[in-house]
Formats: sequence, C-alpha cells, structure tokens
Amino acid sequence: MAGTGAQQSLASATQNGVTALEMAFTGVQTSRQDVENMKHNLSSGYAGSDGGAFQKLLDRWDAQAEIISGNLRDMITTLEETMRAQGIQQSSASESIQQAYNRSEEIFNALAGSTAGR
Repeated sequence: MAGTGAQQSLASATQNGVTALEMAFTGVQTSRQDVENMKHNLSSGYAGSDGGAFQKLLDRWDAQAEIISGNLRDMITTLEETMRAQGIQQSSASESIQQAYNRSEEIFNALAGSTAGR
C-alpha cells in the first residue's frame, strides 16, 4: 500500500507541476499578445531612430519569449512522459497541453506576420 500512496503522491506532484507550467506558458503567450498589440498601437506615431530602437527591443523580447515558451513546452512534455512511464492516466492534462500549444502556435503565427483570419 505504501507504494500506491507514493505513486499517487508523485502523480499529484507531477500533475501540479504540469499545471504550473501550463499557467506560466499561457502567461507568456498572453504577454506576447499584449506586447504585439502595444507595438501595433504605437508604431504609427513612434517613428525615427527612437521608433526603430523600440521596434528592435520588442522584436528581441519576442524572440526571447519564444525561447522561454519552447522551454516550457519541453518541460511539460518531459513531465507528461514521466507520468506515462509511471502508468499514470492524465488525458485531461494532455488535452490542456495540446490546447495551450495550439494557442501558442496561433499567437506565434500572428506575431510572425501571418495574415490568416484578417
């Protein structure tokens, strides 16, 4: 019985880790969208060398945010694989991860200049 309790405890801790990473991932994606909206709102009135420097700053920040997003996705995948290896069922977590990933792809495509849906 101690083994079962330990596995349940590990499953709970791992699931909590996945949830925390998903929340962080969603937060980064929300921030990226907010920055993109701000960039579009300010771009028309913010020209010259200051505007160019501002654009470079936002582009660099977004590139770094994409790296962070990728690392978060990798950590989520690793935890998910750990749970699978231990035989822990978590279909709802997998669905949440896929939804978060799909949202990130949509946001990234929008930030990359995709005109889909416009």
